[in-house]
Amino acid sequence: MATQEKPRLDPATARQVIDPSSYAEWDGLLDTFDRLRTETPVAWVEPEDGGVHPPFWLVTRYDDVMRMSKDNATFLNNPHTVVFSLTEGIEFAKAFSGGSEHMVASLVTFDAPIHMKYRKLTQEWFMPKNLRTVEDEIRAIAHAAVDRLLAGGGEADFVKTVAAPYPLHVVMQILGVPEEDEPRMLMLTQQMFGGSDEDLNQSGMKDLPPEAITQLVAGAVKDFEAYFAKLTAERRASPTADVASTIANAVIDGEPLNDRDMMGYYIILAAAGHDTTSASTAGAMLALARDPEQWARVRADRSLLPGIVEEAIRWTTPVQHFMRTAAEDTEVGGQPIAKGDWLMMNYVAANHDPAHFENPRRFDAARSPNRHLAFGAGAHQCLGLHLARLEMRILFETLLDRIETVELAGEPARSRSTFVGGLKTLPLRFTRPDSPRSCSASRRDGPRHGPGVTQSRGKNLSVYARSRQLAQNGVGLCRNAVSLCEPGVGLHVQTVGLLTADVSLRHAVKRRGCG
Repeated sequence: MATQEKPRLDPATARQVIDPSSYAEWDGLLDTFDRLRTETPVAWVEPEDGGVHPPFWLVTRYDDVMRMSKDNATFLNNPHTVVFSLTEGIEFAKAFSGGSEHMVASLVTFDAPIHMKYRKLTQEWFMPKNLRTVEDEIRAIAHAAVDRLLAGGGEADFVKTVAAPYPLHVVMQILGVPEEDEPRMLMLTQQMFGGSDEDLNQSGMKDLPPEAITQLVAGAVKDFEAYFAKLTAERRASPTADVASTIANAVIDGEPLNDRDMMGYYIILAAAGHDTTSASTAGAMLALARDPEQWARVRADRSLLPGIVEEAIRWTTPVQHFMRTAAEDTEVGGQPIAKGDWLMMNYVAANHDPAHFENPRRFDAARSPNRHLAFGAGAHQCLGLHLARLEMRILFETLLDRIETVELAGEPARSRSTFVGGLKTLPLRFTRPDSPRSCSASRRDGPRHGPGVTQSRGKNLSVYARSRQLAQNGVGLCRNAVSLCEPGVGLHVQTVGLLTADVSLRHAVKRRGCG
């Protein structure tokens, strides 16, 4: 391929694209993407300090991201990591794994033909027909979550009370993790995927140097492996109807899964889905809290609910990017791309492309068509997209049945993360259908807009008791997680390198005097 001058981002813009704080600010980041889609839709990002991170192409237009997502032969998930990572995070993953940039082998780290073989192991489980068999259980979890919300006396942080714990418990029930083991799973998830947001990371990682953090992450991986080795033995001896049994007894090309691949499958599902679905759920609630008339309309007409769910997923775009590696010389948006080049598909930019979404920053429940990219596309489209939609629909049916009015009671705030992001706080004020309307009306002094925000099957479903236990134990929910499964919302999976990337980036930024 003929060489030509690469369209490089200026240093300030390049830092903004990879800085977790930018994604917490949101509006400023969207302004930058608007400019880049017009001026340099495919731009070369190269660090000022040379080795801080490998250079990559930033892709911001919807059409280009869609094409890359569907062309899995040209744009590979291997050999480079599929989540942006700093060089020190990549090197640690290679040392831990024996040479791979992926600390955990999983669906998103596989390319054809092995990818589809592994995907088919659980794909049927997450189809609508099968999910109908667990719908009653999910509904029980949703009712318990709303019980918890109503117990707050008319005000609560919706993220901490509902949006975070609800999808987490669903995923654990589907996987088959006993309820008494959930605190352990939460803590391990927190250690592995804590990210760089100091409010969400409750493990003390923010005070540790990068090398100590990487060791903590490695220990969490080994703890996960030990736990699921025991679970595998149990499910092989006595299979049940949960996903853990499916994985434990899976066969590929006539052979059981090897230990690394099987543990990767468990790990991705154990930490899957809760952060992404949590972000979309909170985003929908924010939009409805800002628009009391829309809340009233959807309470009266539930046919509007699917539109609210779908628009919330686009509007929030919880999985903010994935990386790909060019398998051959090619082009994206007219820009020559060399074999081996690393590329960032930025879903935030693509899902706010005005060429496909009129007034994209506006939450529009009636938006049609709404072919967003929050679930990805092509062979790696979200395995759990049907589960994500089902969880959100059931939860909002329950909320709409039991809450009459809702409004903001304080400033919402977004998390600091380059990968999986969304609201970390959403203070709400609400009334029940039988509550005196004057109680809410007399206190309508909360701000209308927050910073950085633009307009299984388990045997025990006593979620309320479990949530109280978690609160008492102070177990933090990590929402800034490495997404665990396929791109999009619901079940997502990625390498642990994100953790060291985010934390290392914070240290690097401080060294440069940028924050």
